[in-house]
Amino acid sequence: MTLVARGKVRDIFDAGNDRLLLVATDRISAFDVILPTPIPDKGRVLTACSLFWFDRLAPVIANHLISGDHELFPPPYDEDPDLVGRATLARSADVIPMECVVRGYLAGSGWTQYRESGSVCGVRLPLHLEESSKLPEPIFTPTTKAAEGHDLPLSPEEARDLVGTGLYERLREVSITLYQRIFQRSFGAGVTVADTKFEFGFDRETKELTLIDEVGTPDSSRFWPTESYAPGRPQPSFDKQYVRDWLDASGWDHEPPPPALPDDVVEATAEKYRDAYERISGETFDAYLARMGVTP
Repeated sequence: MTLVARGKVRDIFDAGNDRLLLVATDRISAFDVILPTPIPDKGRVLTACSLFWFDRLAPVIANHLISGDHELFPPPYDEDPDLVGRATLARSADVIPMECVVRGYLAGSGWTQYRESGSVCGVRLPLHLEESSKLPEPIFTPTTKAAEGHDLPLSPEEARDLVGTGLYERLREVSITLYQRIFQRSFGAGVTVADTKFEFGFDRETKELTLIDEVGTPDSSRFWPTESYAPGRPQPSFDKQYVRDWLDASGWDHEPPPPALPDDVVEATAEKYRDAYERISGETFDAYLARMGVTP
């Protein structure tokens, strides 16, 4: 197996013929730092979510997915049981060096920026919004794509300088459309998608703009239970915000080395990830594992 790249969560291997094998591990990162404690089956939940959304968002834009079926992986990947349900075979793409974040609600770093300047990534917002307020309309708030350290917010002008005006406008349009599709499906299932992140590249064979990496996962999105939503405070979540909150309460300064997570936080986080998939997809996580051929 030839390792091409190792991200905070994903290991990427060369699968030959301009193809890659993306493996979602059980690693978890917070504040752009990898934590020492894995979350059981987290990688399989991420893969389950991405497979669900790649299928449903294909009418909006092409994506890099070839298959999530391990039997279709080239050797030696097809014989590794640990890859079942957690890996995807994908077409190679030239990655655009910008993370495309869409926000429908004011939370996280967006809330921090708003309190300081009344704007998020240079986008002015109405006065007197509260934490977790629903925005008048979704906003496009891209960031840098840092190989190491923290991603940095980009104003519209900075983003246009980075990728060009034409591509910026296309990414903005597509990202907001994808967010709206994800929001509508999830909201109907009792999950509010406060914000989410997309990554894009140009397919090396077709040269088309392509959705890559992961989509609509608890790692790339902020998921809230719709039934308990109330502005003016932080929201309970189905994503790693639970871990972020514990880390903040621990007094950690967001710089390496991070503390280990206690067992109760690990177990609760694993359950939140599974719950997010089950609510949105309508399929139990155990059914997903069985369908993919994961052996107990």
